[in-house]
Amino acid sequence: MANNVKMVFDNKMHGIITGHHGSSQVGPSEGALAAYDMVLGGLGACLNHTFQTVLDKKQVKIHGINYDITGVKREEVPTTLKEVTVKATISGVEDDTKEKVEKAFELATKYCSVYQTFSHVADMRYSIEFK
Repeated sequence: MANNVKMVFDNKMHGIITGHHGSSQVGPSEGALAAYDMVLGGLGACLNHTFQTVLDKKQVKIHGINYDITGVKREEVPTTLKEVTVKATISGVEDDTKEKVEKAFELATKYCSVYQTFSHVADMRYSIEFK
């Protein structure tokens, strides 16, 4: 399965990225996404899709989830990611299903292709908080 995006830039690094489902401004402008914003956002999107798929298979319901994803780059060139921390705050979880939700998130980190790709260059960590 191939994925594709189109990007158009002016001579000042201001651009637009367009994918299958939408577009966004890219570059140094206010309101635009920088390269690592998109990289970390891609991780969040992939991880969430995988997590929701696992929850559906386990027939476990949650109300919602918020992600706070931080990436720290190496100082040496190339400045690949050194560590990535994913903080997940999950709401609407019944006490008797918290363990199932935690297991589903653990499985999501194992099956999310972007998470696994990043794990080849970065120390990956995650935490879960129930709200």
